[in-house]
Amino acid sequence: MTVHDVTTAPIALDNGVRRRHLRTLALALLGVLMLLTPAAAAAVSAYLFRGPVQDLSAVADPFGDARAQVHLATGDDSSRVALIVQGIDRSAAGNTYGAHLHVGPCVEGNGAAALGHYNVAPGVINPQTEVWLDFTVNPGGVGHSATTVPFVPAPGTRSVVIHEAPTNPVTGAAGARLACLPVVW
Repeated sequence: MTVHDVTTAPIALDNGVRRRHLRTLALALLGVLMLLTPAAAAAVSAYLFRGPVQDLSAVADPFGDARAQVHLATGDDSSRVALIVQGIDRSAAGNTYGAHLHVGPCVEGNGAAALGHYNVAPGVINPQTEVWLDFTVNPGGVGHSATTVPFVPAPGTRSVVIHEAPTNPVTGAAGARLACLPVVW
């Protein structure tokens, strides 16, 4: 197995968040390994992307001081992706936000640069053809999510974009783009 730490900046976590973070990463890696045969398990790659989120919104939003981590574990034909966002304004507790892997880069102040959702079957919109990572903010200003998809995203300059609303299960839309994290591998 190959593990890549693609860090944009250090991230400080309190002990509770650190334990949950490590548990999420371990479960993500275990989930991918369980999908693989013993011979294929050696071909697993794991990536960690972390740093401050980039602001995409012209208006104030709860992600101004937030930091995020994305864990991507890939096998031969599936991927496990986990997202942890901390430092969200606590006034957002209870709110659910859509988050997706996008095909373009994360460029501060330019949400359009992220382009559309990464989709392995254009025209078919669902959580099996795209990476959906919607999360609900807890009272401590933390949100997290994880998903397994039956594909491996192609390497490239990509982004995980946080949207203003939960993902519509029919259209895949989630409103305005508020923040993003670069994911480049």
